[in-house]
Amino acid sequence: MKSSIILVLMTCWVLGACNKPSPPPSAAPSLSVSSKPPDAVQQKLQAFAGSSAANCGRLDVKANADQSKAASDCAMQASQGKRPFFIAYDMPGMVIGVAGNSEGKLYTAQSQGDSASAAVTGGDCPSQLRVAGSGRVTCYAPGDMGMMGAGHTAIPPGMPNPHQLPNPK
Repeated sequence: MKSSIILVLMTCWVLGACNKPSPPPSAAPSLSVSSKPPDAVQQKLQAFAGSSAANCGRLDVKANADQSKAASDCAMQASQGKRPFFIAYDMPGMVIGVAGNSEGKLYTAQSQGDSASAAVTGGDCPSQLRVAGSGRVTCYAPGDMGMMGAGHTAIPPGMPNPHQLPNPK
């Protein structure tokens, strides 16, 4: 009698454990990868995009491919649907981002330097929105650094293109 009760309890326990719902799979990788709080660049992007804008993320230069793809997909889909969005990237010595408003107008904002008092520049995007070879969203044409080129549209000699993947050695 004791063994049949134990057998019934064990069976119930095993069947109960098998029926536990599994946790839902993650819908997408985390978009807000950087732990930095909103700074002047992000605030400017939010102002360009509007209060109802989708935050497509603020990614560190070391963000993995899944995170970069999820963020760029968010921005590209929002832009194509003329929904407001913004996205920003933390890179060595600079922060750069893109925003779009509900009318489909695109803007860019950036700062150079690591201090909180670094000057922020921003304005209309010089080109169409695209995903660069680095996986980052940009509105600069290939080889064009816009405002970062000190008034010139070409990348200054010796300055790497921030949207180009490094060459493996």
